[in-house]
Amino acid sequence: MRVLQRYITTEIVRSVAFALAAFLALFAFFEMMGQLEAVGRNGYQLQNAVLYVIMGLPGNVYELMPIAVLIGTIYALAQFAASSEFTIMRVSSMSTRMTAKALAKIGLGFAIVTILFGELVAPKATELGEKIKLQAQGASLSQQFRSGLWAKDVIKSNGLEGEVVGTRFLNIQRIQTDGRLDGVKIYELDKDFHLSDLIVAARGDYQGDHVWQLSDVQKTTFIVDKKVSAITAPIATAKIKTVNFVSEVTPEILSVLFADPDRMSAYDLRAYTKHLEANNQRTERYEIAFWKKIVYPLSIFVMMGLALPFAYLHFRTGGVSLKIFTGIMIGVSFQLINNLFSHLGLLNTWPALVTAALPSTLFMLMAIVALRWVERR
Repeated sequence: MRVLQRYITTEIVRSVAFALAAFLALFAFFEMMGQLEAVGRNGYQLQNAVLYVIMGLPGNVYELMPIAVLIGTIYALAQFAASSEFTIMRVSSMSTRMTAKALAKIGLGFAIVTILFGELVAPKATELGEKIKLQAQGASLSQQFRSGLWAKDVIKSNGLEGEVVGTRFLNIQRIQTDGRLDGVKIYELDKDFHLSDLIVAARGDYQGDHVWQLSDVQKTTFIVDKKVSAITAPIATAKIKTVNFVSEVTPEILSVLFADPDRMSAYDLRAYTKHLEANNQRTERYEIAFWKKIVYPLSIFVMMGLALPFAYLHFRTGGVSLKIFTGIMIGVSFQLINNLFSHLGLLNTWPALVTAALPSTLFMLMAIVALRWVERR
């Protein structure tokens, strides 16, 4: 069985690698065509576009891995069936359960690769690609907002600990690619949501450990007449060269605001979700993206299960081509339904775990039904 397992693994891995390479080349071509429109504008050159497309490939590997596994496995099993090798394997006492177990072992390796790309490689590569594009164009992250970037934070009595004593809103005009903030305004409110301080700074630099250093600061403090619940004239206005302030908002959290949740790692999604929960903000979109990150590698086993029934099907002509075409249609349908359920779950406020797991569950049930059908033939 070890020799047979090694043989099946070699053939499937080779087929999956070929299918994945073909998909990556196709996606890279279309992405390059899209980037050519921006080449020559604002300092964006051809080499920058090529680097940007290359940096996007790890994200494509993560997204395309289930489809590549499905098509590659179908191709390998179809070749076994066409050459009667699978028939010989069955005659040699290899049951359906043994075949499924062998495919599960192979799928485990693909699932691990998917996790590595989704958690480590793709998020960093995508972020680097965006920085390359912005640096080449001389742009900053928040230029797409007319009023700059807005973020919410809570004020605690002792830095990041202690009792919540107020709320803080940050308005940032520009975020440079190195993480520096330009044009910072901070509105601090007390528990009753009365404006207590207005801090205006020309620049903000992250010092680490949730500490920001603001430069060229003008701080205005207000008092509130609680009898009429109105803000009176400012009691103090001070100009300070540099000042430090502690905030839960970090460069990582700010970068999340520009990132596609589906391209973020599960760790970053979880951290940002906790930040939103602490500030009483909506988290549904990021919760769904988080659970999709958890469930998505398991779809590799679903694709393996869907591919297994094709080994039991025999066609007189065009067998392999028809099976591959059917596999492509199933894979594309899985991706479309997976994305569709994400939007439906967000609109209908379905539980995030159910929204993420339902497409894979439906396709796994379809695989079980198909396998039982071909076994009874």
